[in-house]
Amino acid sequence: MMQELKARLEQDFADALLDAELDRGELTLIVVAEHITHLCRRLHDEYGFEQLMDLCGVDYSDYGGSSWETKQSTEFGFSRAVDGLGHSEPVDGGYRFAVVYHLLSIRHNQRLRLKARLDADMPVIETVTHVWNSAEWYEREAFDMFGILFDGHKDLRRILTDYGFVGHPFRKDFPLIGNVEMRYDPEKKRVVYEPVSIEPRTLVPKVIRDDNRYWQEQD
Repeated sequence: MMQELKARLEQDFADALLDAELDRGELTLIVVAEHITHLCRRLHDEYGFEQLMDLCGVDYSDYGGSSWETKQSTEFGFSRAVDGLGHSEPVDGGYRFAVVYHLLSIRHNQRLRLKARLDADMPVIETVTHVWNSAEWYEREAFDMFGILFDGHKDLRRILTDYGFVGHPFRKDFPLIGNVEMRYDPEKKRVVYEPVSIEPRTLVPKVIRDDNRYWQEQD
């Protein structure tokens, strides 16, 4: 069934489709960001994907640069992971960010994933709130966490961080200690924001060592 859906989508969306992947029963379409509104409308109306289950942002900077260190820790802290097959998605051609849409068709009992890559300097994509109402809060979350702009969104403002928050915390270059901290000032009788006072430090991953319970004697 999913193979048939993949073939049909590849034919119908040939102009806007960059790639189609069917892996372990999960179908992912990598599409041109400029066509996202048209694609989503057709997927909703013609293909029966009436529900947007999730929408999230992704930052691919430095992704896939190295495997996890499992024998010893390093002063550089956590490394980025590959999937074991050498697959990675680094920043390529100026595309650093992506928006991923998870769709559900109850009528056909099918799920579909859309992925649109966005520019590193100005990640902007059209809103799909007029297709699925549930996209409103999802897009606000992606804007808040990643700084991705959704053109046409009627209320694009932060949803998880505070009003005075600086930066976007899910970006790879966002400092782990943050940029500002807040405290209650008894004299001013209100919360005040100040530059962060925590000294930067490197987080070191847990060292995974061989377990002798699984050791096998070599011939």
